[in-house]
Amino acid sequence: MKLHKDMNNLEIAELLRSVAAAYQLKDANKYKFQIIAYERAADAIEHATSELKDLWDDGKLEDVSGIGKSLSEHLDELFRTGKSKHFEEVMKGLPPTMFELMKVPGIGAKTAYKLSSELGIRSLDELEKMAKKGKISKIEGFGEQSQSDILKAIQETKGKTRRHLLPYATAIANEIINWMQEERSVKRADPLGSLRRQAATVGDIDIAVASDEPQEVLEHFTKYPKAQRVLEKGDHTASIIVPGDVQVDLMVQPSNSYGSLLQHFTGSKHHNIALREYALKKGLSLSEYGIRKIHDSRSKIQEFNTEEKFYNHLGLEWIPPELREDSGEIEAALKSSKAFQGLPHLVELKDIKADLQIHSDFDIETSHDIGESSMEDVIRKAGELGYEYLAFTEHNPSKSKHSEEQIVEILKRKREKIEQINYSLKDMNNLSVQTVFNSLEIDMLPEGGLPVSEAGLETLDFALLTIHSSFNLSRDAMTKRVLSALYHPKVKIFAHPTARKLNEREGVELDWPKIFDFCKSNNKWIEINAEPGRLDLPDTLVKEAVKEGVKLTLGTDAHHKDGMNNMIFGVSVARRGWAEKDDIINSLTLEEFKKMLE
Repeated sequence: MKLHKDMNNLEIAELLRSVAAAYQLKDANKYKFQIIAYERAADAIEHATSELKDLWDDGKLEDVSGIGKSLSEHLDELFRTGKSKHFEEVMKGLPPTMFELMKVPGIGAKTAYKLSSELGIRSLDELEKMAKKGKISKIEGFGEQSQSDILKAIQETKGKTRRHLLPYATAIANEIINWMQEERSVKRADPLGSLRRQAATVGDIDIAVASDEPQEVLEHFTKYPKAQRVLEKGDHTASIIVPGDVQVDLMVQPSNSYGSLLQHFTGSKHHNIALREYALKKGLSLSEYGIRKIHDSRSKIQEFNTEEKFYNHLGLEWIPPELREDSGEIEAALKSSKAFQGLPHLVELKDIKADLQIHSDFDIETSHDIGESSMEDVIRKAGELGYEYLAFTEHNPSKSKHSEEQIVEILKRKREKIEQINYSLKDMNNLSVQTVFNSLEIDMLPEGGLPVSEAGLETLDFALLTIHSSFNLSRDAMTKRVLSALYHPKVKIFAHPTARKLNEREGVELDWPKIFDFCKSNNKWIEINAEPGRLDLPDTLVKEAVKEGVKLTLGTDAHHKDGMNNMIFGVSVARRGWAEKDDIINSLTLEEFKKMLE
């Protein structure tokens, strides 16, 4: 990898993983702690909400989890000079191609080094060609099966251009779980890994099954009607490929140790490492089968049929899956601590009493897509969901296509429509919805102004502020822009605030401490957008906002009434950010919400 001064977060994360791999080749036991430290830092940097270079500019490198004094010094040298003597020394003499090969599942550092050295290849494409020519099987320690596995993994890797959005992965997993539950020997089935933790994007899908008859379960699994091919089938595990080139892995375990299996394969790598280190201090060893005493040769593995019993045996509260990221959850769950505060009582879907970003088919003549469902249909859907109130937040009318007077007239027409609907709500049978608010999603101008006049803003109950243009401003300029636009009293919600689009566009750079401070001081709220392609505010920033006492809202950004079902994914983001019911504005009753607006 070529180092340079302006490396972005993904490049730096890749660099640190390469350094960890180099340490592993040198001596995995001797450099055990360095390997763990670099991998942990790489994960933290890859998911950081600010570019590391910007944090370095502000002298805040060590604010990122996993970056200590030593690594901070190496990164400082990198950003100053475009080089790092330490990184270069660690990776000295290793073929650069090996780090590319390690992106292929099943190829670790040692295998990648051997393939690169023995074959002298310079790219993944060359490795594929060598495999097709039978060159890999002739290397000592390899064979026909290894060569076949590597070729298959290369082809599958090349076909995987992106991770799957959470709702897409959820739908696939739910359909397979429903299929598995048709088998009489299946007692329970659950998703595992990042899907169970409700991460914004998911790679392969892992599913666990509780059963005392594994062969019957695996036979049923491999006959899943949508399975395009079976990758492998063993005694307790199997893997298939389903449409979309999605790999689904299933593992079976008896009910009496099923809780241990769930725990072992749900948490992130770093959560599991931290939990193992905690258990070791208590003389205990953890596995997917249960917990065993280390220093008692006669001790048997203690099995657990539930995760609650597993965590309780360690002296911990049960930790919700969404929190298992090694971000303080183990310390919070530690019952024996004198400073025990307990884990947060995470917000639940049933707590949500409104959707605060919805687009109807009201023709507001905007430059954006308008909604597909009528206001009346949206309100009926809100009633089905048990909401007390909701807000219609169509995009602001296009400034380039209308005069100020025309924009005001359009907004007055919308206000009249909302007033008529509120008047007629009592006649819409069996509805929980009591009030509809007249809102607007306003695109801030590049300099921080609003494209709607004072007269137009006065027609609204409140407004949402969004970024839909000029994404590449510097962090300082973008922050100034946002704060200027947020200042207007009618603007209450900063919606999908990083403007990211998952798998498509990185979020904008903002000085979040300044944003949080302004919102808290001026009674402004920040949205968690539940639209599957956004899930924005990201969970890491949700946690920071909660810590700073900033209030959050949830909105589906639905452009069709069925999109309102996505609220569950916004709740998942809130939960991953440690948010409780009291942190979410639209968990308030209608009367409480009205008071907050005042």
